Amino acid sequence: MSISQQNYLQALGIKPWQRRTICHEPAQIHTEISIAPSITHWDTLQSCVMQCTACSLHETRTQTVFGVGNRKAPLMIIGEAPGFHEDKQGEPFVGRAGQLLTAMIKSIGLNRSEVYIANILKCRPPNNRDPQADEVAQCTPFLNQQISLIQPRLLLAVGRIAAHYLLKTQSSLESLRNKTYHYGENNTPLIVTYHPAYLLRHPIDKKKAYRDLLFTQQLLKDSGETLNGKTSTSE
Repeated sequence: MSISQQNYLQALGIKPWQRRTICHEPAQIHTEISIAPSITHWDTLQSCVMQCTACSLHETRTQTVFGVGNRKAPLMIIGEAPGFHEDKQGEPFVGRAGQLLTAMIKSIGLNRSEVYIANILKCRPPNNRDPQADEVAQCTPFLNQQISLIQPRLLLAVGRIAAHYLLKTQSSLESLRNKTYHYGENNTPLIVTYHPAYLLRHPIDKKKAYRDLLFTQQLLKDSGETLNGKTSTSE
């Protein structure tokens, strides 16, 4: 339908026909890595996130924060939840924490556009409080679908909240570092490091975080992925 036709119908008080996107409520979506039959494409999944009203966070959000980056990325970075700047811009990890994350990614020879970045929650909790259990339960099926669509070679959980959800543990972040775990039915390798916002408050731990990044770099190489995105060959 042309713009002139739309304007004509609106002048008559007739709402133009639009194709509807049918979304399941998050609780109806598989909580495993498998894809629900109705959401197998990025545009549909993103539209469902934008429409989601499953928990109370939709009442206070400015907009949802779906995720950003390479949808065929070897490395997927998963954080906690949008903050003030993310809620305003609709993109994860912006502001000072985002600048630090970008620098962390560059330190291992990757650009931000070469990885995929998402959060446990797609909406900002009020006053940046920790996500509540019901919010995580309602929202993480969307994250699981993103992981399934990307099929990354490696997951990097940044911060305590992301690590606790992905590993189903309450152990301290410090005790979870320097180890390789596996996530989901595809046994995707997963490692843990500090959240950039934490590192801004505790810069003394930046050296530890850099060691985690070198570990990330090595695991990508071991998986057959060079840092320019081309498959490496053994010598």
